[in-house]
Amino acid sequence: MRTLTTLHSFDSADGANPESALIHATDGYLYGTTTAGGANHDGTVYKFTPQGALTVLRSFDSTDGAAPTAPLIQATDGNFYGATSTGGANGDGTMFQMKSDGAIATLHSFDGTDGAQPFGGLVQATDGSFYGTTYYGGTQSYGAIYKLSIGLGPFVKAVPRFATGGTAVTILGTDLRGATNVGFNGTEATFTVVSATEITTSVPTGATSGRIQVTAPGGGLRTPLPFLVRP
Repeated sequence: MRTLTTLHSFDSADGANPESALIHATDGYLYGTTTAGGANHDGTVYKFTPQGALTVLRSFDSTDGAAPTAPLIQATDGNFYGATSTGGANGDGTMFQMKSDGAIATLHSFDGTDGAQPFGGLVQATDGSFYGTTYYGGTQSYGAIYKLSIGLGPFVKAVPRFATGGTAVTILGTDLRGATNVGFNGTEATFTVVSATEITTSVPTGATSGRIQVTAPGGGLRTPLPFLVRP
């Protein structure tokens, strides 16, 4: 049996036309965007509880962007990042950082030559940088792929993010050749360096839930979120 419950109906004052998916942040809230509505009719960013309580964190005013069609991401520094499809200094969209209290900083305003209308979402790669696409603009006016670095450090990512002891785990990262140690919350594991971007290992006996650490030639790396060791 399927049951659908409407938790919130937007009324334009708190946003309208939510095109992007929600994300579940580390503080337990769900975060999302609307492409229209809000105080300036340029879209909003909001947080939401599973019980239906919605708080508008930001109403875009075109100068800081407008019409965010892409979902937010939460990066390794705990802040939220996203893109607006229009608005900004040149009207071609922006990339922005938002803190959990709604304070926004414009990181980049697209100007057409470097892309325009970034409808798609961002990803943070293991080198710490953000990557995305624009629908228009670029040297041929057919869109662009862009990278933006703001000084966030590299990290590693575990696939899967939870497993029982003895389960095979793949660790993805950057410049992993020459790695000398892999630890699951301090418990050392045997491992094989497959390539500069991949290590294979398994959950060692006695490991407990926590971050995975990798000692690589460039320094220590770890997973942004704890790895869950299941009993």
